[in-house]
Amino acid sequence: MSAYGAISRPSAGRALPSSLWSSAKSSRGYITIHHISLATASKHEGLIDYLHLVFSQVVEDGMTYPQEGDMTRDTFEAYFFGADVFVGIIGGKDMDDITETEIELDIHSSKDQRTWEDSVAGFYYVKPNYPGRSSHICNAGFVVPPKHRGSGYGSTLARSYVYYAPKLGYQASVFNLVYVNNIASVRIWERLGFTKAGRIPRAGRLIKADGNEEEYVDAWVFYKSFMKDSKNSETQG
Repeated sequence: MSAYGAISRPSAGRALPSSLWSSAKSSRGYITIHHISLATASKHEGLIDYLHLVFSQVVEDGMTYPQEGDMTRDTFEAYFFGADVFVGIIGGKDMDDITETEIELDIHSSKDQRTWEDSVAGFYYVKPNYPGRSSHICNAGFVVPPKHRGSGYGSTLARSYVYYAPKLGYQASVFNLVYVNNIASVRIWERLGFTKAGRIPRAGRLIKADGNEEEYVDAWVFYKSFMKDSKNSETQG
C-alpha cells in the first residue's frame, strides 16, 4: 500500500519478446532478458523460491531497499509480481555473433540444465510509480544475486529496463529512493541519462557495511523521460 493507496497494475498483455544483451564480464559475453509473470514463473521449478530467497537476503542486509522485517513468500509475490517482472539469464552457450536483438528463446532454454543460482544474473520489476492520472510514470526495483555482483550485470539489466519500459506503455521513469551510498546504482542511472530531480535528507535508516550499526542516509530521486527516446526503443529487433 502506497501513500496514494493501492496502485493498480496496468492491464497485463502478452509477454514481451525475450532479448539478448552484450555483457563483457559474462562467461559467454551476453545475457538474455525474459519477461515473466507469476503464472509463468510458477511453471519453472524452484525459480520463485530462488528469487524470493535472494530478495529476502537483500531486505535483511538493509542497505538498498527500505523494507525491513520478515519477507514471506506471499509478501514477496505481492510486492514483486504485482508488476511486470524481467529476469536476466547468464549466457550458457557460445555465440559467434552477439548482436543485441530480440530473440526466440524462453527462460528454460536459456537456463540450459544449470541451477537458478548459477544462471540468474538478476531480476527487476516495472510498475506504475503513481496511480491513475500519473500512472504513465513507472518505477522499477533491481536485484543482482550476491554471487554475481561486480560482474556488470546491474548495468546490463538497467539498459534493458530503458528498452522495455516504453514498450510497456510508460512515458517516463522515477526512482524514489536511490541511496547516495549506493555508488554503483547512482553511476548506472547517470550513465543512462537520468536526471537527479532532488535529494531527500536522511531518507533511509540503513545498516552499515559492517552489519553492526545503523545510520541515516540521504537518497537521490532520479527521473528520465522516455518520450525523446521513443526511437531508441526500435534499435533492437
